[in-house]
Amino acid sequence: MNELKQKPVARSNIGEKELDRLQTQFEHVEESITDMTLDKMNEAPKKELEPQTKLARSEIDEMKQIYLKPKCTINVNQKFNEKFRADYEFDKEYVQFIAENNESKGDAIELWTRKYGGKPAEMWTVPVNKPVWGPSYLAEQIRGCTYHRLVMDEKKTTGYDEKGNQHYGVMAVDTTVNRLDARPVSSKKSIFMGA
Repeated sequence: MNELKQKPVARSNIGEKELDRLQTQFEHVEESITDMTLDKMNEAPKKELEPQTKLARSEIDEMKQIYLKPKCTINVNQKFNEKFRADYEFDKEYVQFIAENNESKGDAIELWTRKYGGKPAEMWTVPVNKPVWGPSYLAEQIRGCTYHRLVMDEKKTTGYDEKGNQHYGVMAVDTTVNRLDARPVSSKKSIFMGA
């Protein structure tokens, strides 16, 4: 965090001590934020959300089958690494899933995919809350759109700093929330998305 250009002037000795205490707390919060790593954030529990779409198997069978194709494709001047051919062949297989937009319910999802170097970047528009067919890598990317909810832990931290001030509160990751989600349509056991 940026330090103040000019420290405010306190009108009393008590106010000066309070300003110093707050300054050390701000410094401690900055330290706790910089100590956070992606590995620590990913250890946070995932918040389970209720599915937006609840369709019976008979309803799904009667619905029109929607097969997704990229809206736009950008080719790249890069050679594909053949060591990843088997993975690519598996990931490009079409699977049936229901996409959900948890942040803006009902809005279609627009995103770019390019999981493998040497393959083109693809722009997709995915309708939500209805069964669609798309490549497995598209469903996996939608499912991976998460964010971490940070909270201030109000517990006292142990120890005192060099000025004798005790710190209150530490920044911590509360939960991991799916911004977008893709749920497999089939209830059968599948390798797709760990179902």
